Amino acid sequence: MPTFDLRPLTAGQVELHDARRKRRWTVDLEPFEIGAISVTTAQYGQLMGTSETGSQAPLVDINWLEAIKFCNAASINEGLAPAYIFEAGEVSWQTNASGYRLPTEAEWEYACRAGTVGPHYGSLDAIGWTADDKLENPKEVGQKLPNAFGLHDTLGNVWEWCWDLLDPARYDDYRVFRGGGFADKSWSVRASTRRGGAPGMSHPDVGLRIARGAFDEEQAAQGWSAEVDSERGKITGMLPSGWTPRRY
Repeated sequence: MPTFDLRPLTAGQVELHDARRKRRWTVDLEPFEIGAISVTTAQYGQLMGTSETGSQAPLVDINWLEAIKFCNAASINEGLAPAYIFEAGEVSWQTNASGYRLPTEAEWEYACRAGTVGPHYGSLDAIGWTADDKLENPKEVGQKLPNAFGLHDTLGNVWEWCWDLLDPARYDDYRVFRGGGFADKSWSVRASTRRGGAPGMSHPDVGLRIARGAFDEEQAAQGWSAEVDSERGKITGMLPSGWTPRRY
């Protein structure tokens, strides 16, 4: 069965920002592990029992819910406690579980930056596949230079799902994906760029990178908080011109 090359990252800090709310804040992170590469089609096929042989290209066209289920399947396969529970159509994260999971947005950016502060951790043409390469599909993982943490393709090639909600006031249950893809212009492929999609929607340039790490607090971990999500979902004050919220 597939084995995942996870790199252990030490505790650290990362600065995040919310453009709509014009807010910046620093997140303190506990140690965690994250995949050196995006999950490949071969890894997915072997674990999930699909008929296709698969390749070392990153898995794409997987929606957020399918990514969550893949993480649980990988955990069960290795005898680890699944990180997610499905109940009444909702997904909850068991933050004290030892199993595989999606990184939080803060973990993802910390892992991507690897101690750097600019938009890229190196020359973009040396570290990531973008629209400049005129590709029609993602390239096999690991062909570009890794960052200082030994992680490949965190920028370019494919976007990667995270656990967090994008902006619950405007986009309801949309989840974040990060990193930029092979069809994106270079100005969009930056460590701070945020995009997102509905949890049941798949995209030809969005995949996933798995993480591990268990934490003591039940409703908050690694920059994510259920309470903060609830507050972010509330709409107060005047709305920007042309802005139609999905949540009321």
